[in-house]
Amino acid sequence: MTAEPGTITIARAELSAAPSQALIAALNAELSAMYPEPGANHFGLKPAQVSGQSGVFLVASLNGTPVGCGAVRLINAETGELKRMYVAPSVRGKGLSKQLVAALEAEARTLGAKRLVLETGIRQLAALALYRGTGFQPIPLYGEYLVSPETSVCLGKDL
Repeated sequence: MTAEPGTITIARAELSAAPSQALIAALNAELSAMYPEPGANHFGLKPAQVSGQSGVFLVASLNGTPVGCGAVRLINAETGELKRMYVAPSVRGKGLSKQLVAALEAEARTLGAKRLVLETGIRQLAALALYRGTGFQPIPLYGEYLVSPETSVCLGKDL
């Protein structure tokens, strides 16, 4: 399945690269609009968390134009965490998010992960549907997300 007519590529990228930063900025702007209340937290990602054997950052492009991203970082030897998933509104609903999740799952397996976990927000209904549709199930809040029980939903999946 492709996002729309054209060539989709999903490839590793540096988090600090301009296309990666543009996608993260678009994600942060969307999250800020969705969660405007004081104290809302948009959890970040550091380059060291997605390099070497620690994790991977992926950029999805349509005909060479970056339109989506996502990361997986190891939080322990057997558990990876999906982070910073984003697909541009202009290409949503066409299967690109599922392709990104599948690519991130493959990268997680390459890193040695046997389980994936993630956090998303209670207002991100499309994201919740995507993750549940790809086999993720609710799990208790963990780690840094314990500070945002009003807005965070955590999900997990065995690989």
